[in-house]
Amino acid sequence: MSQTDVLPLPHRRIGWGLAALVVAGNMIGSGVYLLPTTLAATGSSSIIGWLICGLGAITLAAVFGGLGRMQPDADGLSDFTRRGMGRFVGYQTALAYWAACLTGNVAVAVAGTGYLAFFFPALKEPIWSAVSNLALIWVTTAAYAAGARTAARFGAVTLGLGLIPIVLAVVAGAIAFDSDVFAASWSPSGAPLTATVPASLVVIFWAFLGVESAAVLSRLVKDPARDVARASLGGVALAFVVYLAASVAVFGVIPADVLAQSTSPYADLAARVMGSSVAGLVAACAVIKATGTIAGWTMLGGETARSAAEAGWLPRWFGGDGRLPLTNPLINGALMSLMIVASIQPTLGQQFGVLIGVTSVLTISLYALCSITLWRLTSKAGWRALAAVGVIFSFSAVAAAAGGYILPTIIFFAVTSVAWLWVRRRDRARVDPAASSL
Repeated sequence: MSQTDVLPLPHRRIGWGLAALVVAGNMIGSGVYLLPTTLAATGSSSIIGWLICGLGAITLAAVFGGLGRMQPDADGLSDFTRRGMGRFVGYQTALAYWAACLTGNVAVAVAGTGYLAFFFPALKEPIWSAVSNLALIWVTTAAYAAGARTAARFGAVTLGLGLIPIVLAVVAGAIAFDSDVFAASWSPSGAPLTATVPASLVVIFWAFLGVESAAVLSRLVKDPARDVARASLGGVALAFVVYLAASVAVFGVIPADVLAQSTSPYADLAARVMGSSVAGLVAACAVIKATGTIAGWTMLGGETARSAAEAGWLPRWFGGDGRLPLTNPLINGALMSLMIVASIQPTLGQQFGVLIGVTSVLTISLYALCSITLWRLTSKAGWRALAAVGVIFSFSAVAAAAGGYILPTIIFFAVTSVAWLWVRRRDRARVDPAASSL
């Protein structure tokens, strides 16, 4: 598919199987590779958080499947919420999801650099890690510039390679699992579950961000009414099983205090059980998978910006009249580069934690809006019950987040609300049948 071809012919579109791999690929790698280090403070009790977030993710996958069934011609998340809640909410959704894609991509690059540091320890230093992050961002930006189908296939291929470290980690965990190590890491701080589990939810749900990928790419799948639901549920189910098995494995072998200092937890697990040569393979596959994940998120961010530009919410540099100009990936790449520099922290683990916390709260807020949209688009009791569960889960996850993660989201929505006045004034001359729906 050419870079300017936004809506390809039916035989050139993505089938539900490939779309499911894009969904799983956008989650696996962005969430699992560095999260054990981030969750070390919570300990092995984070398994409860994984179960809660997994059930929540499956619910949200069903929500997006319902939206795809009811609005098969919608152009991504912002078009869903615009149709269900009005133009202003669609605008907020587009800009917030675009920002979340860019920020989340930087976090994935940080995770990839963490595994590169297994081979090149100098990458643990802030300056060199930033250089590595920039390289990963621009390689995948080039893949998206070659076309969305190229980026999708790249992500699907790297998913297969990315599962190798997880499979080896699960096997190593099964061989060397120590119930005493797992129990000792249950709550390293000694805090009760009522304190540790809620605090871990937003961090853990980072691993499930991407559940909406099939809905975002609805215009690129062959049969949105059917394929969005299949791809969403299939991708989440695969990721859920992988996450749960891998988390049990790592906490059953590596003590929490050691895990907290790791930049490549699954490579460290493989090294303990299988030797350094296998650990090198794990680290290499993790880097490849992280690169594929960045490619997938770059595609989501680019498509969201393109859709927003066509709606008049972003400048024409990002797209218009059915075209996706080269300036779209180039501008997104430049913005992500600025985020890399601005978010530099003393350690990769700290930088990763800040980025995923902010991205998770922002994205889960959008999941709540999509669930409300499903409620408003249907009068059927079953769909409305599903939408209600999606809203409850989303708001509960945000409420459990640390204030430092919530505040940036509040500021973002405040700034974009002010910017809406400029958009409205500039857009008065546009012919839009939904413009009166606010």
